[in-house]
Amino acid sequence: MIIHNNLSRVINRETLNWLIVTSLKGISQVVLVENAVSGFIIFVAVTIASYSLGLITLFSAVIGTLIAKIGMADQKSVNQGLFGYNSVLTGMALFLFLSGDDRWIIALVGAAITAFFTAAMIHFMRQTGVPILTFPYIILTWFLLLTTYRLTSFKISPELTPQSLSNWTLNIKGEANWLDGAVNGIGQVFFLDHTVSGILLFIALFWAGWRIGLYAIVGNFAALLTSYGLGGEHSLIFMGLYGYNAILTIIAVSLVFNENHRTGLLFGTIAACITVPITASIVTWLLPYGLPPLTMPFVFCTWLFLGARKVLPAF
Repeated sequence: MIIHNNLSRVINRETLNWLIVTSLKGISQVVLVENAVSGFIIFVAVTIASYSLGLITLFSAVIGTLIAKIGMADQKSVNQGLFGYNSVLTGMALFLFLSGDDRWIIALVGAAITAFFTAAMIHFMRQTGVPILTFPYIILTWFLLLTTYRLTSFKISPELTPQSLSNWTLNIKGEANWLDGAVNGIGQVFFLDHTVSGILLFIALFWAGWRIGLYAIVGNFAALLTSYGLGGEHSLIFMGLYGYNAILTIIAVSLVFNENHRTGLLFGTIAACITVPITASIVTWLLPYGLPPLTMPFVFCTWLFLGARKVLPAF
């Protein structure tokens, strides 16, 4: 009865604008931004690259927001879109990494489950003072992708093929296209390999604040130079697969460290560079399972820096 009354209160004309605005904020929170206009630009960027993926993005954001609203979560957190972004990423990932006609349903159900997982993680980590970031999305997506090896209802994409480390060879040869690398990093945050979409994503960040846009550019180039200098695979480097975690990390770390210090960009850049070997390590660790690293390097590196600052406040 309580849930029914809450549902009736949510779904009416008076709150429709709120739902749209908050859902767009949920999309923008993927890149650590609370801005409905930025969220709309991101939605357009995704839709240009893939119409179906754009719909999944929007529906997932709405689902996460509605569950939080109906469940009477903290209103401030709901309004900030903090219950939408993990659902957005889960919906997108499951839609892309699963195959079959029922992947739409699985993706949206996964987005709904992620909203509950997000609420649980917020509760468990409240005392630490460290944000949950995209951890709920990562764990749930990995778990659901692994079920494909045991449950026939789930079919994993052929692109995710387990590989044996004993037969693995590193091939760093390939064309060094720095222009593509400059754009693809931000696109890979949303699983996109589309130049126009990448440019729109940078516009979304600069709309939210010029510092956010600057952090993203610096973080992307830091990852490009670090991965290239360390001898990474050129195909992965210039597809942006080392850049997207670095972009998220530099934004998160720089914003926190910049509250009381002018060295925020410095620490953020260092953190962005560290995501490169962490990404390489996590990719290797997941190789036998055929799983993508998602944003785990971002979460791990950001937690490392934010946790360290709790103990070392002078930094």
